[in-house]
Amino acid sequence: MSKSALSQVGELQQGNPLQEVSNLPINGLKSAIRRLDLNNFRNYRSLRFELDDKPVVLTGNNGAGKTNIMEALSFLAPGRGLRHAALGDIAFIGNQTAADSWAVAVQLDSRNGLLKLGTGVEYLKSRDQRVRRVISVDGVVTKGHSQLTKHLSMVWLTPEMDRLFMEGSSGRRRFIDRIVFGFDSEHASRLASYEQALRARQRLLKENSSDNVWLSVLEDTIASNGVALSAARKDVVTRLNAALSFRREKTGVQFPSASLEVFGEIDTLLRTNPALAVEDRLRALMSSSRQSDRASGRTEHGPHRSDLLVVNTDKNMPAEKCSTGEQKALLIAIVLAYAHLLTIDRQATPIILLDEVAAHLDEKRRSALAENIKNLGIQAWLTGTDESLFESFGGSAQYFKVADATVSLSGGGQNNIYLKGTGSDDGYTRIR
Repeated sequence: MSKSALSQVGELQQGNPLQEVSNLPINGLKSAIRRLDLNNFRNYRSLRFELDDKPVVLTGNNGAGKTNIMEALSFLAPGRGLRHAALGDIAFIGNQTAADSWAVAVQLDSRNGLLKLGTGVEYLKSRDQRVRRVISVDGVVTKGHSQLTKHLSMVWLTPEMDRLFMEGSSGRRRFIDRIVFGFDSEHASRLASYEQALRARQRLLKENSSDNVWLSVLEDTIASNGVALSAARKDVVTRLNAALSFRREKTGVQFPSASLEVFGEIDTLLRTNPALAVEDRLRALMSSSRQSDRASGRTEHGPHRSDLLVVNTDKNMPAEKCSTGEQKALLIAIVLAYAHLLTIDRQATPIILLDEVAAHLDEKRRSALAENIKNLGIQAWLTGTDESLFESFGGSAQYFKVADATVSLSGGGQNNIYLKGTGSDDGYTRIR
């Protein structure tokens, strides 16, 4: 592991001790989206709406466009969004023709004041231009998804994640990596470098390349970044376990007690060996497994083979053996612990996206979820088909109706919601 990677991961291990969030000064801690703009995104040709800092509830029929708004927000984090979609599949389609670009922008209340974040793609139809995401911070185009995590932390739960504990390990790795992004802004760039080196090495092996020098360079990148990834995951999981235990003891939350562990070859080595020794071991494994990796078409060693194991400690039962409702409750408990830790660590709350989160929660747990979100001071975004599912929030949330790619305030109000038209407000027309 490089010195810089070691020092960056080491900073995680010096995080603030756990304390009750209610004891912290709230002023300056809250991150909140105050305006959202969409252009050519999914079923939205153009949309703008302005918000306050309270939790946001979006209700409407299935297919109305609620999850599309959540997905748009998720692109303000590293990766391919909550649907893990290809960039070219997102642009608005009108008259059976897809738009040539799409964009998402927000104005964000942050610990450093009002900030403008944006992302999108262009040249979708061009054969001469490579499709890639553009990221801007206060109007300045920046390189690397890690720039987003320096300003905004975000995690989400979706209906597709209801089977997170039942299906393959890749989804669980993405889940824990997204949590790590909040504590380590360089985790995203290390992950991208690691995966790029894996692909390049496998291409060389497939081509029967004899370029051993270049293979060694790639394997060095894999080893240094791979051990850093494992170390960061290990540290954040350790802190999450402490937060889960603390919250259960201090607040008695109505969610299962959980224990997490990242398990894999590299993770096991890190428990008993210095990081540099594990790097050397992974580098040697890469070199000795070239022939077998060429034959199998995949890389057998590295943190991309690790898995996140979760246990419901109330029942001493692995998460995959729990009921669907219990699995959902376990995920919520982990997300709330993450929000608690992050508020202390970064002195700023994350944005949490909870898509159709009430589907498997009884009334008692829905009430507990609302109470926890309010106590943590989070601007959570929640979707559902029926507003009554969120009545526990009362006046502590802002409610919107979504129908046919339009958004309106539920019950009236003063928020400004715009569709792009011929109005004088930056080309948008106020509709509520």
